[in-house]
Amino acid sequence: MTGRSTGGVQSPTDSFFADLATRRHEPLLKSASGSVQFDLVDGERLEHWCVTMDKGDVAVSHKNAKADAIVRLDKATFDGMASGRVNAIAATLRGELVPEGDLGLVLLFQRLFPAPEGADGAADLVARRAR
Repeated sequence: MTGRSTGGVQSPTDSFFADLATRRHEPLLKSASGSVQFDLVDGERLEHWCVTMDKGDVAVSHKNAKADAIVRLDKATFDGMASGRVNAIAATLRGELVPEGDLGLVLLFQRLFPAPEGADGAADLVARRAR
């Protein structure tokens, strides 16, 4: 798998998928089996990223193949999700991310994105309320 970048600098999207491909196994996806294709719209260009999962084992490609779930969104929105600036669920609720097919796979996959900056985990919230 080769990353696509402009000017020698990888986009957050390219870095996210390159990192995932390098890991080859992701414990957060241990209960997932299937494939998710991301169709990223960048102006006139449509970029495909396909992630195949098998109980935590992952493979990443640029294939435009039949997938169990397809997620369509602007590349800028995915860049935001990959860098922790945009929450995937919030983007879906705003209509910026359109999932089709196996939504369970999409929900499991979204766990891989970093939390948006300034977002505290549930444990931090509970600790603050207890003070």
